[in-house]
Amino acid sequence: MVAETDPLLPQRSSREVSAQNSPDMVASLKWLLFCSPVNVMLVFVPLGFAAAMLQWGSLAIFILNFLAIIPLAKLLGDATEQVSVRLGATMGGLLNATFGNAVELIVAIVALIQGQLRIVQMSLIGSILSNILLVLGMSFMVGGLYKSENQFAQTPAQASSSIMTLGCFTLVIPAAYWNAVQNNTPPQMPSDTVESGILFISRGTSLILLLIYCGYLFFQLRTHAYLYSEIEEEQEEESMSPIAAIVALCVVTIITSFNADYLVSAIDDVATQYRIPKMFIGTILLPIVGNAAEHVTSIWMAAKDKMEIALGVAVGSSIQICIGLVPALVIVGWIVGQPLSLYFHNFETIVLVTSVLLVSSLIQDGKSNYLEGSMLVALYIVISLSFWVQ
Repeated sequence: MVAETDPLLPQRSSREVSAQNSPDMVASLKWLLFCSPVNVMLVFVPLGFAAAMLQWGSLAIFILNFLAIIPLAKLLGDATEQVSVRLGATMGGLLNATFGNAVELIVAIVALIQGQLRIVQMSLIGSILSNILLVLGMSFMVGGLYKSENQFAQTPAQASSSIMTLGCFTLVIPAAYWNAVQNNTPPQMPSDTVESGILFISRGTSLILLLIYCGYLFFQLRTHAYLYSEIEEEQEEESMSPIAAIVALCVVTIITSFNADYLVSAIDDVATQYRIPKMFIGTILLPIVGNAAEHVTSIWMAAKDKMEIALGVAVGSSIQICIGLVPALVIVGWIVGQPLSLYFHNFETIVLVTSVLLVSSLIQDGKSNYLEGSMLVALYIVISLSFWVQ
């Protein structure tokens, strides 16, 4: 005989029931390590550390640490998915984008302190292009293999594309100022005056962009959070406790940053030995490695028809870099005495504007398919070829 529910007793919500049935720490970590066959590649993590510490050669260091980042990215994706079971698609995508950008942030700060400003700029531009073209394009393609048309919330997509367009246009203004001044500057005017003008524009713009980014987060998480709520679907099974998932995210991010650091340290020697253009390494290879977490997570979510999370990871990560990370590094450079600016060369600026406009036009309708994804990937390949000879 089935017991009837007493209407006078308080009913427990699904989240309360899920919290009571949540796995413990040991079971959570065991699930994380053995949930995918890709995790067999975790053997490359200690090998990557050993190659760097025992000086096995730049090629061995590069290959082993590159392979090590692949399973680490998968772990980041699995842990983030478990966090999103409780927090929802918005916070899950935001959290994954944040952890996914940790590698870029560490590498950029080290290069900034060393005065390698072009490396900082190119790695950040490459990260934006990798996210909005390669990661998002692959997500649309994979999602299109399972459904003829994938759908996602239209209003948040429009807000994201508008924010991306704003960030992109603010990078155009310093380049336009530089060209205007260079074409009309009297010969007797010192170049320091022009550069100080670029720095003044860049630092003021960076402060404004950081305020816009804070407003975007407040819009996304508080005032208009209902726009970013998940579409009603079957409740995802919780395989990790929230604490275990967060601990895993932190630990895996730290390990990934070390492997990425070893990888970057070997790039110069590998480029010299195999004659690979450093511009190509900085804008194409480095971001692909740094965005490994976004690649795996976004594509995996798209395959499961969770386009809100896939879009939040790919586009959200680009927004974090464009109006969050880049302005923050300009301010940090101002503090430590490094003249990092928002002035990018004409070629990079045109490439970025073209990419953002294409992405904006494709996500405005709240729908995607494999053809749109192939268009984004095709543009990324063309840009990669251009940077090879640029």
